[in-house]
Amino acid sequence: MGRYRKSIQYIILAAVLLVGGYAIANSLFSKSVVLTKGDKPPSFRLAGLDNEVHELQDYEGKPLILNFWGTFCPPCRDEMPALQKQYDKWKGEGLELVGINLSEDKLTVESFIRQVGVSFPILMDKDKKTEKKYGLKQYPTTFFITPKGVIQEVVIGGLLSEEEIEVRVQRLMKS
Repeated sequence: MGRYRKSIQYIILAAVLLVGGYAIANSLFSKSVVLTKGDKPPSFRLAGLDNEVHELQDYEGKPLILNFWGTFCPPCRDEMPALQKQYDKWKGEGLELVGINLSEDKLTVESFIRQVGVSFPILMDKDKKTEKKYGLKQYPTTFFITPKGVIQEVVIGGLLSEEEIEVRVQRLMKS
């Protein structure tokens, strides 16, 4: 056994280097979509916690905020009450707000939503296809989409305060 030990260590080292090199190259050179201001958001078809199927086209003609989030993400969790407050303030004016959860189990998401008191639709991106279509790299990521279906602004990462959301909603409502 002792005489094979070095050979096995070299084989393991080579395997680790190959897998690591592949992972690094794949992340550096993969062509992922990065959506920016002026782009059309990709369509989606996702089940909601309300057991209904929601599609992007359901929100055509309305100002829309799409918030990609997860309970595993502290800034996502922390900004949820501010999003809810702004939704409550502007929904009578036609604002739509949709939260898209990033592949967590339904029980975890429902528990968090009840705890925070969220009333806007929460959709479940189980297979991460929508996340990939939108080119997400960091959480939370929030898209402000005009009634004409054009991305007005993308906020990546960080924690949006209630005031920061309101400024963006005001711009969105004027578009």
